[in-house]
Amino acid sequence: MAHPSLRQALAADDFILAPGVFDMISAKVADGMGFKALYATGFGVTASHLGLADAGIATYTDMVGRMGTIAKGCRTPVIADADTGYGGLLNVRHTVRGYEEAGVTAIQMEDQEVPKKCGHTPGRKVIPAEEMALKIRVAAETRRSEDFLIIARTDARTSLGLEEAIRRGQMFAEAGADVIFIESPESEAEMAEVGRQIKKPLFANMVEGGRTPIVPAERLHAMGYRIAIYPAVGFLSVAGALERAYGQLKADGHSNNMTVNADYSFAKMCELMGFPDVWEFDRKWAEAAGNLPKAAE
Repeated sequence: MAHPSLRQALAADDFILAPGVFDMISAKVADGMGFKALYATGFGVTASHLGLADAGIATYTDMVGRMGTIAKGCRTPVIADADTGYGGLLNVRHTVRGYEEAGVTAIQMEDQEVPKKCGHTPGRKVIPAEEMALKIRVAAETRRSEDFLIIARTDARTSLGLEEAIRRGQMFAEAGADVIFIESPESEAEMAEVGRQIKKPLFANMVEGGRTPIVPAERLHAMGYRIAIYPAVGFLSVAGALERAYGQLKADGHSNNMTVNADYSFAKMCELMGFPDVWEFDRKWAEAAGNLPKAAE
């Protein structure tokens, strides 16, 4: 079932800072750090699961399974990327049902044409605003719980301008979206204008090296934003650490000098993955297992 705390947090005017997670190691690390939400990034999950670009290649089946594993493996509410809803109106209904059943707390859908592209890359095209508004209406009607949030994203800013992006955001709010996501505003002034024009809670995508400036949480909150995601910070950090570690292994021929061993020990990884519980279980049942009658020869 959906977790109610995100809707409650929005109603209380809290600010939700959500790090990007892309596999169960990143999800487990973030889950223990006290965030109000985690963001299961489509870019990161596609990269981790398939080793491919976030360009509409990953299917609903690819994504709902991975998103469900992350959601069910975490105590923290999970916001999940669902691309375009993976097709038309019937696909949107199927997607909402599947993601909600998978344990996701909020779903993000965008108004791009199929196949979609990552929101901070060129060449994105959008469908008519009216078509996307219908998708939002279907999503809102399909959900079983009001605590399952619908986040409506428009990618219109890059190709059609800020005014059209704001118009779409207003339409999507009227269609039933709980949170509005104007993708890729290109300055803090544009972000502030979005906040002035749209009265629903707003969603900010903070991508290091992307089209939108990284704005501190306090200023985002003051402009009307209630959720900020950092989808790339996890996988960029991990890729950099792996490149350094593998490079040092290749250069040295051994791992004795690796600082990564000091940064995160094998013992700590075992604890993160739940081995202490396994060991306690084994201790508890070892004697009983040892007393079982031997199989007849």
